[in-house]
Amino acid sequence: MMQSLLGRALAVVACLMLAAGPALPAARIKDVASVQSGRENQLIGYGLVVGLQGTGDSMRAAPFTEQSMRAMLQNLGISMVGNQTRAKNIAAVLVTANLPPFASPGSRIDVTVGSLGDASSLRGGTLVMTSLSGADGQIYAVAQGSVVVTGINASGDAASVQQGVTTAGRVPNGAIIERELPSRFKDASDLVLQLRNPDFSTSVGMADAINRYAAAQYGGPIAESRDSQAVHVAKPRMADLTRLMADIENLVIETDAPARVVINERTGTIVIGQDVRISPVAVSYGTLTVQVTEMPTVVQPEPFSRGVTAEEPRTDILVQQEGGNVAMLDGSSLRSLVSGLNSIGVKPDGIISILQSIKTAGALQAELVLQ
Repeated sequence: MMQSLLGRALAVVACLMLAAGPALPAARIKDVASVQSGRENQLIGYGLVVGLQGTGDSMRAAPFTEQSMRAMLQNLGISMVGNQTRAKNIAAVLVTANLPPFASPGSRIDVTVGSLGDASSLRGGTLVMTSLSGADGQIYAVAQGSVVVTGINASGDAASVQQGVTTAGRVPNGAIIERELPSRFKDASDLVLQLRNPDFSTSVGMADAINRYAAAQYGGPIAESRDSQAVHVAKPRMADLTRLMADIENLVIETDAPARVVINERTGTIVIGQDVRISPVAVSYGTLTVQVTEMPTVVQPEPFSRGVTAEEPRTDILVQQEGGNVAMLDGSSLRSLVSGLNSIGVKPDGIISILQSIKTAGALQAELVLQ
């Protein structure tokens, strides 16, 4: 009797687990949302990179580089009136950085530099003192330091090799913050949490999790989901806003996102989300290759004749067709979808074309994002 009851109980539990479906991924609120008043701000500046090994700007092609160098030397008390330089060890660059929220004066941030002229490489260069301004025109940071370039560029008389980008780089911790952004965080009476990936289910779940915490801590709800991206949190009267935010951002919630397929046609990268589904569909894919080769032949005239040497065109055309097999795709799960695409035996560019055609046919139950 006990074994029969136990068997029925296990069967009920198994049915409930199957009905529940796969569990949604869990994440902390700090990982999926940010405070609206605590966003980053972009900084920009114009500067010079010196110390390059002959890979800098040419003064004729980039006259602004020479003007900037003259102005910099003049500020240092060195006059160059009437003198023309042919130095190739300096380059004009655009400097950008992101000013994090609540950053205080004296802290350091990374900066990115990019060449504005015809410099071939910034490797080994040093960024000299450059002021970084915000959209309001105020200076918030000053950057200076050695430029780190990951690309490689080597050339000779008859050949050259380039890997990566050598005209852009980074200066780790290269900028010192000089001015603090105005912030009303401590004086605010409420907070607005913004989801990085807008979703109604996640927004409602976040508000419910915050209200469960508030009911136990303050005796009532404090959060309200406004839309798919914003959750409004009212500050309790006796609560410290910093401690309240520290407790809220560590709450664990279940996250959800719409089914999406992201395709980058330039690199051939395909990212398929877990919830992507494909209705049963038959796919046939084949590649048609046409190769045209020009092999002209030279026709010589007879000896002691008045003829001239002529060129007779000759063209060879080769047509090849590969593939063409028909495969059934039934993407009821991510694993079966990937297996079905692999069974066709096509390259990433072919998979991109197949996914676009499946979307056009209405069988792809997901958003298709092309980059």
